[in-house]
Amino acid sequence: MLTFPYIRPVFGIDKKSHAGHMKSIKQSVLDGTSKWSAKLAITVISAQGLIGKDKTGTSDPYVTVQVGKTKKRTKTVPQELNPVWNEIFYFECHNSSDRIKVRVWDEDNDLKSKLRHKFTREADDFLGQTIIEVRTLSGEMDVWYNLEKRTDKSAVSGAIRLHISVEIKGEEKVAPYHVQYTCLHENLFHYLCETSGGTVTLPDAKGDDAWKVYFEEPAQEIVDEFAMRYGIESIYQAMTHFSCLSTKYMSPGVPAVMSTLLANINAFYAHTTASTAVSASDRFAASNFGKEKFVKLLDQLHNSLRIDLSVYRNTFPASDPGRLQDLKSTVDLLTSITFFRMKVQELSSPPRASVVVKDCVKACMKSTYQFLFDNCNELYQREYQTDPSEQTNPDDHDGPNTRSLEFWNKLMTLIVSVIEEDKNSYTPVLNQFPQELNVGQVSAASQWHWFAQDLSYALQEHEKERLCKSSEYMNLHFKVKWFYHKYIAAVPPYKGTVPEYPIWFEPFVMQWLNENDDVSMEYLHGAYDRDKKDGFQKASEHALFSTSVTDVFTQLNQCFDVIQKLECPDPEIIVRFMKRFAKTVNKVLLAYADIVRRDFAKYVGRQKIACILMNNIQQLRVQLEKVFEAMGGDNLDRDAADILKELQQKLNGVLDELSVTFASSLEPQIQASMQQLGTQLSKVKGSGQVSLGQASHRTAVQQESDMVLSPLMDFLDGSISMFAQSCEKTVFKRVLKELWKIVMSTMEKTVVLPPLSDPRQDMTKEAEKNLSLRQCAVLEMALDTIKQYFHAGGNGLKKTFLDKSSELLSLRYALSLYTHTTDALIKIFVSTQTQQEQPSIEDTVGEVSIQVDLFTHPGTGEHKVTVKIVAANDLKWRTTGMFKPFVEVHMIGPHLSDKKRKHSTKSKNNNWSPKFNETFHFILSNEDAPDAYELHICTKDYCFAREDRLIGVSVLQLRDIQEKGSCACWCHLGRRVHLDETGWTVLRILSQRTNDEVAKGFVKLKSECRHREEVE
Repeated sequence: MLTFPYIRPVFGIDKKSHAGHMKSIKQSVLDGTSKWSAKLAITVISAQGLIGKDKTGTSDPYVTVQVGKTKKRTKTVPQELNPVWNEIFYFECHNSSDRIKVRVWDEDNDLKSKLRHKFTREADDFLGQTIIEVRTLSGEMDVWYNLEKRTDKSAVSGAIRLHISVEIKGEEKVAPYHVQYTCLHENLFHYLCETSGGTVTLPDAKGDDAWKVYFEEPAQEIVDEFAMRYGIESIYQAMTHFSCLSTKYMSPGVPAVMSTLLANINAFYAHTTASTAVSASDRFAASNFGKEKFVKLLDQLHNSLRIDLSVYRNTFPASDPGRLQDLKSTVDLLTSITFFRMKVQELSSPPRASVVVKDCVKACMKSTYQFLFDNCNELYQREYQTDPSEQTNPDDHDGPNTRSLEFWNKLMTLIVSVIEEDKNSYTPVLNQFPQELNVGQVSAASQWHWFAQDLSYALQEHEKERLCKSSEYMNLHFKVKWFYHKYIAAVPPYKGTVPEYPIWFEPFVMQWLNENDDVSMEYLHGAYDRDKKDGFQKASEHALFSTSVTDVFTQLNQCFDVIQKLECPDPEIIVRFMKRFAKTVNKVLLAYADIVRRDFAKYVGRQKIACILMNNIQQLRVQLEKVFEAMGGDNLDRDAADILKELQQKLNGVLDELSVTFASSLEPQIQASMQQLGTQLSKVKGSGQVSLGQASHRTAVQQESDMVLSPLMDFLDGSISMFAQSCEKTVFKRVLKELWKIVMSTMEKTVVLPPLSDPRQDMTKEAEKNLSLRQCAVLEMALDTIKQYFHAGGNGLKKTFLDKSSELLSLRYALSLYTHTTDALIKIFVSTQTQQEQPSIEDTVGEVSIQVDLFTHPGTGEHKVTVKIVAANDLKWRTTGMFKPFVEVHMIGPHLSDKKRKHSTKSKNNNWSPKFNETFHFILSNEDAPDAYELHICTKDYCFAREDRLIGVSVLQLRDIQEKGSCACWCHLGRRVHLDETGWTVLRILSQRTNDEVAKGFVKLKSECRHREEVE
């Protein structure tokens, strides 16, 4: 009776009314059951999952319903395990302790059944029963009852559905007990919430049945007592309490209780179907709570939960651990609702909880991003700038603009804080779907998606105006790169893809690289000027180059480090960056090389500084190779690689040029040393052949060679030792090469074949400069010594270079000319002097018409040359006396000492275009082909008693007519023949052979020039 005073305030009953109700109750108890009566209407609707008793595996079920001593039976449904009857029976009951016995039977008419009926009074097979206390009934009920065994040996399965209508005398207007229970439970719930300040007081219960404890005592005792007395099912109690909790689902701890409660409701309807063979949806449809009511309740709750999850950051703040636990329970509750829809309602494809939660999370993230974007500066000021007096950029207050990039830096900072919060606080909580939902990853991907859209559009606008410094764009690029790689790169759907952000920043990186050109050039000039002012001091104790090279590459490497630190993941953009940077390197290094080349001539006299400058260029090449490797080496894009390779070639050319300039500055000293060498060589006497195979001859020649070389070797020892210490190895070898070339060419031009004083003077005067055979032997020995000196035991130039150098080959060739026969020298002359007629083209003094026929005897192989002098024309010659022109034809070539070498026409008087028509014949040896010969044609003015005067000369080489065999042409006459160095060398050597008539005649012909005209 203590419960009534407790319930009174719940329903707001005053004391007087309460006393009246209590009096009425007591009287009812005293009256007992003597006046109690009720009318029952029981409808047997259907059954499901009955056991098969017949041989065919089916049954022929019917139902008996007994109230007190009254028993009624349904019709039989043949061969059916899920029968439908829909038969109604009426009963009157006068004792509240009566029970309704509902039994299901399988009707059998066979002999075995009749015998069983005789002994047990039961002819049919028992399929199951359910017994209902009448006192537990009120109003109308549509309920599924599980069929139970009668004895332990009974084989039973399935359930039966009954509709029971109860009309108790005197209680016709009293609500059914389920309705009464609902009213009691709800009022208790809301009363207790009000007394606890609007929050739900959750009972502290443990164990498997803790979910059936809804209140603290005595409220729990009240509802349990009512349920027990009036047959309220425990599942009805649970669903009623779930309905109550749904009105307070946001209260702390409630989502967890609701999740557990709904999970047990699910278990009641869904997990028992295997044993009862009744579908979960049918069992739920027979719920006394009301199918539509509970489904509507869950739908409304589901929508509310979605709304709250869509703003989970506000509803469940990360700073409150209790609310985070409620968030986890809310997701569990959503999962239970999904399970209910799928297993109890048996919907084909209800929305999956993971999809719902993921959509809610994305919606929350989108609204979060929009909130951050719209309130960026205010939020940043509040979160990260605690000093209110700190100055901020006024351009930032209006959101993003083209005058500043600070907005995007702040927005990124705020986004990172959100992602970190999602990752660290919400991901561990929302972990029910690990394969489908990772809040941290979804947050990162979503925030990046919206941020990328806004930033890319903003940077397109910035590209049009470019009001910010390129360094600011680069700083933003680095922060975006950090943001992407730290939070986005490993997150689906971006994992394994090439991000787009490098494309947004490419114009600004290019702008920075363009500006870096000017910075690098300015830095270059500053570094070089400082270096120059300091006298090009070595960069360190062991370095052979100066500081300006180090400074230049320090700046370039800093630029390249910036590009590398961008860690651009797009290979195509990297290609463009590398190409642009290669252009910068090319521009800077060529500028440095040009400055050094410009100033180098000033320092060639200060040899140590000149060596440092050359070392600087070499160091450029070394550092350039390192840059090339750092940029990718052989994997570098072809365009960029071509730029750097071409630059390397240009620097190589500059170094060659400086080496030549430097070595050329030493040429006067080498010339002086070589002249002294020539003087010493002239002191070597003796003629005739020298046999170096004889020890005595070789020793004598070696001593003379050492004596002759001493001036040159003294110079080389002093200079090259200093160069070896001051030059890098590569530079030193280049200098050595140039010195070698100069030494060889100077020796050839100064000692072996000194230039003619006057090429057109009497060649016999030049014979004194020629070398004797002994002197040639001494020079050959000296050449070997010089070659070994430059080879330096392998530390200097390679022997292959020395032996194959054109200068050495030329020198040795010149020396060899001294030992050639006259025929050999003339043959060399004819083969090399192919431009002798050049003066006749430039300045013609007339022309001669000739016809040449070439015939080779088939037997002897001798060659016969027939020359016909037809005429001369337009001879340019002025004289005060009689003019008697005639033509001389000379055959020039080898093996002619015993043959006719000269023919002359008759002279013509005072005729400047004379006609001759005279034919001459030359016989040539079979030892050489006609291409070893040439015709030397002279037109002269005949003078009696004195030397004839040369008017003009022309040369026709037989090689030009050898193929055709004949030729008729006009030959232009020149004032002289044109010879190159080889031609003059041959003339000078032959000029000393005074006893050789062929040599004397040849030298006279080739050195003769047109006479002066006699004009008054």
